[in-house]
Amino acid sequence: MSDRGDGAFLAAGGPARHVPVLREEAIAALSPRAGGVYLDGTFGAGGYSRAILAIPGTRVIALDRDPEAVEAGAGLAADNERFSLHHARFGMLEELAEASGVAAFDGIVLDIGVSSMQVDRASRGFSFRQDGPLDMRMSAEGPSAADIVNTAHEEDLANILYFFGEERASRRIARAIVHDRREKPFSGTRQLAEMIARVVPASPGDIHPATRSFQALRIAVNNELGELATALAAGERKLVPGGRLAVVTFHSLEDRIVKRFLYARSGRGEAKSRHLPNVAEAAPPTFTIEGRQPFVPGPDEVMRNPRARSAKLRVGTRTAAAARGPEPALKRLFELPTRKGR
Repeated sequence: MSDRGDGAFLAAGGPARHVPVLREEAIAALSPRAGGVYLDGTFGAGGYSRAILAIPGTRVIALDRDPEAVEAGAGLAADNERFSLHHARFGMLEELAEASGVAAFDGIVLDIGVSSMQVDRASRGFSFRQDGPLDMRMSAEGPSAADIVNTAHEEDLANILYFFGEERASRRIARAIVHDRREKPFSGTRQLAEMIARVVPASPGDIHPATRSFQALRIAVNNELGELATALAAGERKLVPGGRLAVVTFHSLEDRIVKRFLYARSGRGEAKSRHLPNVAEAAPPTFTIEGRQPFVPGPDEVMRNPRARSAKLRVGTRTAAAARGPEPALKRLFELPTRKGR
């Protein structure tokens, strides 16, 4: 989970101070220049946008799928003519660029995952640390986690928990969900977390038994991996030669997608993957990867912000080669699994 913001911008609905994860590394990787146009694909509390805007003459187009984040950032948009903020998913970055009259970006930064502003508010339903509605919708629209838990077929639930949460006890948990919801539908985060803890007891020192299941449901509700795959392909099409793509991830599924995308596009590795379609070996590289990656937070940052401990930053530099074209399979592979999936 991420902390997108800066010291001057407090989280909506709470007193927590937000420190953007790997901000200095991400901004250094983007290397913003005066007159450049940049996209902040996950505005959050505005940490990346503010850092880019600090370079004179830069222009930033930011987006966030969370209406609360967009509302909170309205002041920055009103005060700075070089900045605009839009309510949209980062998978829509190409459409947003065209609507904003931007032919191509000099840099794109994506910060994947849920923000502290969302996690720390019980009413959003992302965390079981406090009891709240079983919601998890970043955009506050569409089916909620409760809708999935209470209506999905048992095997579909098992697939979601297994593929998106890497939960080994997925079938046992799915079976228990279906059994319990017959008597009382699931409506709260604590209700679901306690049920999972009952059927999958934890050993001393382990993470809470519901952690992986909550991650899986959040990813499914928001189609996070599909949005990421779509954004990576769109970023390839909308970056100028020499433009940088910087992506901060917070768990292994996200990082794996970014790594394999950049490796395939750079020619560094064409290993077959169940996550990405095969790429013709003769295709010229559309990205270069510099240095040893991923970049990870140092001990000082992790001490200041424990939520940064799992963050990874990967960066690619766009070449002059033509983009490899739209790949709808990228998105389809990360939509909700069906009973045929496993």
